[in-house]
Amino acid sequence: MNSVIDTIQGHRSIRAFKETPITPEQLETIIASGISASSSSLLQVVSIIRVTDKQKRAELAKLAGNQAYVESAAEFLVFCIDYQRHYAMNPNVKPEFMELTLIGAVDSGIMAQNCLLAAESLGLGGVYIGGLRNSPNEVDTLLGLPPYTAILFGMCLGHPDQDPQLKPRLSPQVIVHENHYQPLDLTLIDQYDQTMMDYYQSRSSNAKQQGWSEQITAKLSQESRPFMMGYLNGKGLAKK
Repeated sequence: MNSVIDTIQGHRSIRAFKETPITPEQLETIIASGISASSSSLLQVVSIIRVTDKQKRAELAKLAGNQAYVESAAEFLVFCIDYQRHYAMNPNVKPEFMELTLIGAVDSGIMAQNCLLAAESLGLGGVYIGGLRNSPNEVDTLLGLPPYTAILFGMCLGHPDQDPQLKPRLSPQVIVHENHYQPLDLTLIDQYDQTMMDYYQSRSSNAKQQGWSEQITAKLSQESRPFMMGYLNGKGLAKK
């Protein structure tokens, strides 16, 4: 083991932050680490919007589902697919292809994870805010995004004011397949369900009585932001 692996495997989502600001040097390091991430064909199709305006932060917190830590975090970054810069360089580019939207989403995730790992290595903490996609058009308008750009998610960063437990993950026996896709061993899911129930019961707040499989399959049995395709198409993305 080394310090990099310790940081990666010690990840916890932080939703309570101290009022201590992140220094300009720390933020510069975090952003530089994100920009250093892998980029498909060096397309570099991600933009980050740093939201410092308090009124906009408050509105984003509401639009994300009343997540107060969007307001209270020292920094709030919004990660966006961005083909506008390419279109501005040459209007012959064709951002409407679904493959390019996938590349934008993949590269945004890679860049964001670099940012979060850099922050955690500096003793900071953070949490992803996918709730921005609850109201993508409203967030888009608030942040003034042009055509061929689209919001994906936000990230809160700051000095942790909580010390949550590590949340157990699925076993590599479930996640990793060798040479071909292998049938699911449901006994491994049963074991994980019990692990998660034990974890939830050990928490001082938000204890749950359900296992992982029951929670997740219930979630996946509902509609999941069916308006997102219309939003992306409206931005000139994922049309073909």
